[in-house]
Order: sequence, then structure tokens, then C-alpha cells
Amino acid sequence: MTQEQDKKLTNERISRKDIVAFTWHYWKQKKGMLIISLLFMTLAVVTDTFFPILTGALVNTVMEAHDKQFEWGSAVIQALVALMCLELVYHLFRYVAYFLWNDFAIRNLYNILNDSFRKVQRFSTDWHGNSYSGATVRKITRGMWAFDQYEDIIFLYLYGTGIMLVTTISIMYIKWPIMGVVTLSCVIIYVLVSVALVLRINSPRFVASAAADTQVGAFMADSITANATVKTFGRENSEDDNFHVITEGWRAKARCAWQSAHTVDLVRRFMAMAMMGLMIYTALHLWSVGRATAGDVVYVITAFIVLSNYLRNIGEQLSNLQKAISEMEDIITFWKKKSDVEDYEGAQELVAPEGAICFEQVNFAYDENAEKIYDAFSIDIKSGEQVALVGHSGSGKSTFVKLVQRLYDIQGGAITIDGQNIADVTQESLRKTIALVPQEPILFHRTLSDNIAYGLPGATKGAIVKAAKQAYAHDFISRLPQGYDTLVGERGVKLSGGERQRVAIARAILTNCPILVLDEATSALDSVSEHEIQKALKTLMHGRTTITIAHRLATIKAVDRILVFEDGHVIEQGTHDELVATDGSQYKRLYEMQALDLIGTRDVTKLI
Repeated sequence: MTQEQDKKLTNERISRKDIVAFTWHYWKQKKGMLIISLLFMTLAVVTDTFFPILTGALVNTVMEAHDKQFEWGSAVIQALVALMCLELVYHLFRYVAYFLWNDFAIRNLYNILNDSFRKVQRFSTDWHGNSYSGATVRKITRGMWAFDQYEDIIFLYLYGTGIMLVTTISIMYIKWPIMGVVTLSCVIIYVLVSVALVLRINSPRFVASAAADTQVGAFMADSITANATVKTFGRENSEDDNFHVITEGWRAKARCAWQSAHTVDLVRRFMAMAMMGLMIYTALHLWSVGRATAGDVVYVITAFIVLSNYLRNIGEQLSNLQKAISEMEDIITFWKKKSDVEDYEGAQELVAPEGAICFEQVNFAYDENAEKIYDAFSIDIKSGEQVALVGHSGSGKSTFVKLVQRLYDIQGGAITIDGQNIADVTQESLRKTIALVPQEPILFHRTLSDNIAYGLPGATKGAIVKAAKQAYAHDFISRLPQGYDTLVGERGVKLSGGERQRVAIARAILTNCPILVLDEATSALDSVSEHEIQKALKTLMHGRTTITIAHRLATIKAVDRILVFEDGHVIEQGTHDELVATDGSQYKRLYEMQALDLIGTRDVTKLI
């Protein structure tokens, strides 16, 4: 899927079909539990339907009783016991239905949370680069709880209400057709008006409110994550002002949504009053002409009270249902979106002890309609060869590393490692073959031991310490009060840049991969530390295929081969000495400029 298609999908409104498909995807996983829950809810509601009937029967029995002695054998006491037993059965059925449903619903939330996390983890690096991490987290958690509210409304309210309406109206129609018609007409009008009000008034306002809520979360996450920069430039007040603008927009939209829902609820209550008056008037009319008893009138009044409770839930819950659907849209979008790079069916584990890399006539562009980065690009890197990539921004050197990791799929040709096409192997096994030390490593807010052993879970403490010593990180770690058990803070903020880099190098040493990628791995270190790390890297690089993205050319003098990239082509290659000795070489010109400290000149900016 291209970035343009991804953007289109993100902005596209989720259809009702998508919502049904998403719901059924999770409900079908425990169909048995769902069916049993529905069965007990049906029994509970049908039992509740008979409450007005027994109430009316009790009143009739009282009025027909000639003696006032309340004995256990009397009809009055029998009617009362029947009413109490009915209530007991109702509550038992309802308890079982809710008990089963709670287990069913929490399992759905568990699956949604894990599935969403798994899906987002596999989205492309570009997707993550263009998305606020805080907003993504908020979308997942908000969508999960919105789904919980959504399915509760369907099961606990709308389903029960439907059963109650069908049963009650049927009973009324059988006994008094006119009462059944009146009640059905009132219910239809009430439901239709409620749905129209929710869809036309509440829905658009809650959609806008949900979007504004996402903006609030995104801004907060962005600003808090970059708090160090905020403090550096003394921009706290400015950030406060910007946040105030965003929250003011959210406040206005949320107020509009809430107040509209409140007004719509008042309209529904007026409709319920009219319904009550019409139903009771009809019952009194039937009583006046001798077609209904006093108990029947009580039955109608009680039935209205029960119905109104269910109908009130319809009105209120339709608003909540639409709000929940609006807040579910983001998580359903994640569910619909296909991962940019997927393992092919039958993908095998990569076995590549040598680490030889080959690009064969590779065609690649980031977007289908964009200009190609690589056009029939071919290059071989031998096992154990140390190669440096040089070139200006956009020349293709970073793309080279991304394609080796299969962060993107190529449009033509093949990339192989030890003769195995990386498109035919699992991504996990491929990336376990490659150790990456980035220019600015990001650590987890976990212990130093956890961070060093991240690429090799289960590594022993001795192996972790050995790797840290080779990366010259052991000394500073030992000076910390909690040593290797020290938590490093979010993204490793408790450590200096040089310390984070040493931890990243230790992590790469411990993974012991046949392929090593260095993105100017010593750029954050002071000169003394850099000298020590260069020695550690020399040991690490020995016998491994190494790709270095070079920014400072002085650090790559000893590599076996330097590839100079320009517009997706290798225009020069050779050792440092060979390229420097070549007259007119772009590499020579760049090296001389860096050596003379002329990095800021126009010519250099063309190459960097």
C-alpha cells in the first residue's frame, strides 16, 4: 500500500459494513459464549414482560377478595408470591446473562488491544514518522473502550429493548387490538424521531468532538516528549498558549455535542409523556366501556413504566452508540489497513551465516507515481566485507540500508543474502541477521541490562557485562547506584548521548549478527571515547559484513570499499586511498573540504 493510499484510507469515513465486519470478527471468536449470553438475556427480558401482567392480576385479586384475612392459602397471597417468584427468576436470569457477557466482553477487549498493538508495530517506519505516538496510543485505548461501550449498548440495551417491545405489544394486541395498535404507533414514532435526532444532530457533533480530542492528545504527547527542547528555548508560555488554542477548540466542540445531546433527550422525554397519556387514556376508555378491569388499567400503567425505561434507554443509548462508533473509527482504520510489508505465505527462516549481500537489477520508488530512487540497480557486497556509503541527502544510501532490512518492498529485481531472496523469508529472521547501531539510538524505559540484551532475550548477566565492557560502557554503568538495574528513562533521557551510543553498541555486540549496519555510530562521542569505541568497533566488525553510512569521512579510511552514491547510482567506488588519488573524484573533493574544515560551503552541501 502506498503512502497516498494510506492517507486516503486514514481520511476515509468508516462504513456501517466495516463496523459490522469488525464486530463480527471478534464476536465470532467466542460464538458459543455469545449465544448463551443472548439466551439468558432473552429469558430475563421475557420474564420481565410478565411483571405488569402479574401486577394487574394482583390488583384484580385484591378487588375481588370478599374477606380481608390474608392467609397463605388465599388468592391474594398466592398472587403476591407469584409476583415475588417472578422477580427472583428475572434477577437470576439477568445475573447469569451479565456474568457471561462480562467474560465475553473483556475477552474482546483483550484481543482488540493485542491485535491493535501488533498491527501498529508492523506499520512502516514512514507511517510512524508521520504519526504522533501519543495520538496513536490514545486512538487505540479510546477505540478499545468505545467498542466496549458499543457492544454493551447492543447487548444490554438495544437487544433487550427489542425483545421487550415485541413481547409486550404482542400481548396487548392479543387482548385489546386497539391498545396494541396505539402502543405500536407510539413506539414507532418515538424510535424514528429519536434515530433521526441522533443521526442528524448528535452524530456530526460527536464526530467533531472525537477529532478534537485526538488533537489534544497529539499535541500533549508531542510537547511533553520534546520538553527538553521547550526548556532550552524558554518556550513554556508559548506552548501553554498553543495548547490553550487547541483545548479551546475541543471545549467548544465537546460543549456543542453534550448540550445538543441534552436537548435531544428533553425532546424524547416530551414524546414519552405524550405516549404515556395516550396509552393510559386508551386503557381508561376500555375500562369505561367494560372491556377492561381496574387490574388491566394497572397493567397498562405498569407496562408503560417498564416500556418507558427500555425506550428511555433507546433514546439515551442511541446517542452513546453513535458516539462510540465515532470513537471506534480510528481503531477500525488500523484493523482495515494492511501492513506495508508482509511475509509471503510459506516464508522460510533466513539462514545466512556469511552475510553476503547482492542487489540484482533492483527497481524502487517510495510511491508508485514518484520518481525511482533505484533503476536497475546492482551491487555485490562480499561476506565479511566492510563497505561505507557516501553521498548527499537523497542520493540513495539510507534507502540502501532500509531495503536490506526489507522495511519496504522493491518493485523489481531481487535482493539476496547468502543467495536467499529476502522477500521469501520471514521479516523477523531477516532482521535478526542484521545489527543496527543508529546515529541517535533510542532506548526503552527499562533497565540497562534489558536494553543491552534487547536483541538477545535470555542473555546471561555475564554476557551482558562482557558486551558492555567491549563497548566501553561498563565503567559508567558500574558508577550508577543501581548499576545494570538502572532505569534509563523514556527514550534513554537519563543518559548522555555518548552513554546511549555505548549502550547501543553493546547491544549490537551481544546480538552477534553476521551483518552490521553503522550509521555514524561514534558521532555523539567525545574524542577520547570515540578513539576507544573505534577500537571496539574494529573488533566487532572483524569477520562481519559491515555497512557504514558515513558522514565524517575520516572515520572510514580503513574500510575495504567506499561506494559514492548520486541519484540512486554508485558513481565511484574503491578504497579511501584509491579515491583520493583519483583526479576529479567527487569523494576526493569532499574529503579535502572536510579536511580543510569547509563543510559549510556550497560544494559540500551538494554532497552531504
